Amino acid sequence: MPATAFLVLTIHDDPQKVFAALRAGASGYLLKSAKPAEIVAGIRQAYAGGAPLSQEIARMLIQSFQAPAKTERKRMPGLTPRESEILDLLAKGMVPKEVADQLSLSYSTVRDYLKAVYAKLHVRSRTEAVLKYLDQTK
Repeated sequence: MPATAFLVLTIHDDPQKVFAALRAGASGYLLKSAKPAEIVAGIRQAYAGGAPLSQEIARMLIQSFQAPAKTERKRMPGLTPRESEILDLLAKGMVPKEVADQLSLSYSTVRDYLKAVYAKLHVRSRTEAVLKYLDQTK
């Protein structure tokens, strides 16, 4: 009998949610809009060791790999990778609550990271931190 597999059956087709589920170990990802026969086939495929994906999800995955690579920002000395990741998301316009949701962290954890960042960068606000981060990671 194969190892336990789990198959995500959801309405969410957001690439970040798909990648998060697959990184967490999902064997497959099916949308609830799939026909019942496709869902049953997906369950059988996952049981047999396959990786069932809804057509829309497979197309999205292919497009994400074919998209031009994003240029990585330089790391800011003195910040941890997680602190840099949080600042990068803030620089993209997210608010701390959205950052917490995006990174599967609690809001208070993001707030704690930001307090550490403020101290390290010698700033007093999120805006100052983001501006300094953007300036030093060009």
